Amino acid sequence: MSTLEINLYNKLKAKIGEAEAKELIEFIDFRSEEKRVNSDKILATKQDISEVRLEIKEAKTDMIKWFFAFFITLVLMILGLYATVLLK
Repeated sequence: MSTLEINLYNKLKAKIGEAEAKELIEFIDFRSEEKRVNSDKILATKQDISEVRLEIKEAKTDMIKWFFAFFITLVLMILGLYATVLLK
């Protein structure tokens, strides 16, 4: 127990009794541990979100690169068609 918990336990023991004070301190410990575990899960979730955003950014860059490659190919094909039609 920390000094804060000991001080709280002593004050509660005088007001509500030893057994009830001990149960209340254990309940507070349990709830604080539960909140810590939940906050760790939330932080892990935020880390996962940032990883997904990075993957999306990389995929977006690849899509733009392929778009320009196909666009240039399409332009060359159209120019080739015009050249064959005009040269006949």
